[in-house]
This record gives sequence, structure tokens and C-alpha cells, in this order.
Amino acid sequence: MSKEEDNKKTVGRWFTDFWGKNVNLSAIDDLAAPDMLLKYSLHEPRRGRNDIRAFMTGFRAAFPDLNFWGVADLIAEGDYVVGQWAGGGTHSGPAFNDFLVGSLPAATGRKMHFTGTTVLKVVNGKIVEEIGLDDGVTALTQLGLIKVAA
Repeated sequence: MSKEEDNKKTVGRWFTDFWGKNVNLSAIDDLAAPDMLLKYSLHEPRRGRNDIRAFMTGFRAAFPDLNFWGVADLIAEGDYVVGQWAGGGTHSGPAFNDFLVGSLPAATGRKMHFTGTTVLKVVNGKIVEEIGLDDGVTALTQLGLIKVAA
């Protein structure tokens, strides 16, 4: 198997186990480099396994049905893998203050569904970076944190 195919397999498992419907937090230790960078426009950047674990634990508590899935084949070149995705969830859990533009009080019942593209860097079988461009405006509007202009 080529390096690119190995990297796509690693990222595919990350997308399923970390971002998928049934989170498996052991995937962090299995697939993430110790100082991995996780960066999306909706949240503060996260660095390292413990910080990433804390982020996902809080995100899943606030949005228990959180789920993301691929919408196109993964593309790989060298150390990089690119994936397109869609996903979201319902805010039925505790207050959530991880969005850069504001916080949600507990259990708003608001739903978010949005899309994005992510570039991951894989070195020696471990993900060292996940940097994504998401449609955060859509998610934040759906959650009531951004108001639609009249």
C-alpha cells in the first residue's frame, strides 16, 4: 500500500472514530501525534491530545447527537489528506462556551447543520495537523449566535 493510501486509511478512521456518530476517544491516542494541532474557524485552536480530548468531550456533552460524515472521496498527496464533510447536531446538553463569537445557555434545542473541507497532515502514521475551513456562519446563524440582516 502506498504512503497516500496509508494516510487516507488513518484519516478515514479519524473521521469515523473521532468525528463520527459514536465517538471513540481512544482514537486520539491511536491516531493523533502527541502535539497535534486541531484548528477550525468556530473554535480556539487546540493543541495536544489532552486539549483535543477535552474539546471533543465538551462538544459531545453539549451536542450529544453530534455527527460528521464524508461527502466525497478523500484526496491524498504526500503527507496531506483532504476531506469534504457535512454534519452537525442538536444543542440539548449543558451550556457551551467554546464558540469564538459567543456562548449558548444550556439545552437551547437549536440544531446546526453545515459543511466544510479539512486538510490533515499525517507523519509516520500520526495526524500532526487538522486544519479545516467550515461554514461557521451557517452553524452560528442556526444556533442564534449570529443574527441574519433584515
